[in-house]
Order: sequence, then C-alpha cells, then structure tokens
Amino acid sequence: MKKNRILIALLLGMLLIIGGCAAQDKTPQTSVQPTIELNISAAASLTDAAKELEQLYKEEHPEVKLVYNLAASGTLQKQIEEGAPADVFISAGKKQMDALQEGGFIVNDSRQNLLGNELVLIVPKDSKIETFDDLVTDKAAKISIGTPETVPAGKYAQEALTNLNLWEPIQPKLVMAKDVRQVLTYVESENVDAGLVYRSDTIGSEKTRIAAAAPADSHSPIVYPMAIVAASQQQEAAQEFVTFLTGEKAKIVFEKYGFKNL
Repeated sequence: MKKNRILIALLLGMLLIIGGCAAQDKTPQTSVQPTIELNISAAASLTDAAKELEQLYKEEHPEVKLVYNLAASGTLQKQIEEGAPADVFISAGKKQMDALQEGGFIVNDSRQNLLGNELVLIVPKDSKIETFDDLVTDKAAKISIGTPETVPAGKYAQEALTNLNLWEPIQPKLVMAKDVRQVLTYVESENVDAGLVYRSDTIGSEKTRIAAAAPADSHSPIVYPMAIVAASQQQEAAQEFVTFLTGEKAKIVFEKYGFKNL
C-alpha cells in the first residue's frame, strides 16, 4: 500500500509538471492591435493597388487600420464637402481636387501630384475593333465611358473622342458608367462592345484587350493629385501615410498596376 501511495504521488507530480509546461506553451502571443483608423478616399481606378498597399503599410504600421472608400473622384469630392469621414483624398483628376482646395476642404501644403496614367480603348478579346475609327462602324453598337461630370476618366474620354472627331457620331451608342471600374465590367461581360479606361484598369483583366491608346495630345494630362483633408483629426498619421505613398515600396506597387510615378 505504501509503495502504491508513493507511485501515485510520483505520477501526480509528473502530471503537474507536464501540465505546467503545456500551459506555458499555450501562452498567447502578444500582437499590436490597430489604435488609429485612417479613412482614405481614393479614385476607383486605384482599387487593386490599394489592396496591396494596405498590406505593406500594415507591416510597417500595425497600429494603423486603413479604411478605403473607393469611388468616382467626383462622388468622393461631394462626400468630403458634405462632411463624410476622410483623412486623405486621392483623386484621378485635378478638377475635383481644385474644387476642394478652393472650398478650403484640404490642407494646401499637403497637396501633391502622385501618379499619372494613360487612356486606352478596350474591347472583348475576340472583338474586331482595332482602332478608334472602328467605333463609328457597325463593329461597335455600344460604347461605355465614365460619366464625364463625375468620372475623370470619362472627362478624358470625352476630350479624346471630341478631338478625334468621334464624339458626335457615337452619341447614340454611348453607355455612361458610375466609375471607370464599371466600364471595365461592362466590357468584360460584353454588355458593351468597347470602353475607355485607364491602362492601369486593364492589368489582370483576362477577358479584354487594348485595341488602341488615345493620343497623348487628344486630352488633358492624366494626373492623380493627393492631399490631406482639412477636417481630419489625425493629420500626423495621415501625413505618415502620404509619405509612404511617395516612397520606393509604394512606387513599385503603382508600377506593377500600370500607373506612372511622378
């Protein structure tokens, strides 16, 4: 009996030691939780690049959570004017940023030109359309562009088509879209026969091809201005993100998705 008691005591001791080790192994790893939330209002054409940039920024700034609002630049402009949460605004056109600057909605000293782009004519892969002139033929029944009043890409498209003497002839064929990404979707789904988008929008699109690039002198220079929103309550953190976007890591990402670094 005495031996049995000793054996039981030894077994209980070993179990306690093993249990203690297991408990130590299960000690939760501490990680930095986001304590800052930055609202980034950015042009819809930045969608793909924005996702990758978010991951890169998280690695360097785990305390910051980026919340993107991706839409047409004109829509974002109106939202900021109406008081929607925004710390940084990246527009696909100067017009929208100019309007916000004139209204006192951005920090003037923070404004800078971040990116450039190229306007291209895209079509479904098996399309017979090869040039802009084909848009006035029966090869194209429907052509999509972003609404010029709110979508910078649509405004550039209107300028290019006008200078190419195509704007008036194709009026009955035009299908307006809420942003440039919707134009891409219309062409990919073959709901339209052609569309005008940025070259960056075509990266990764397996259902479309570029038929032609708009001549550079057929439209205003494509520039993406960026600025900190004046109403931001986190301007220091916003400035750090703006600085990151002009750094080498971000430039590599922008180039990967078809943008031109300025």
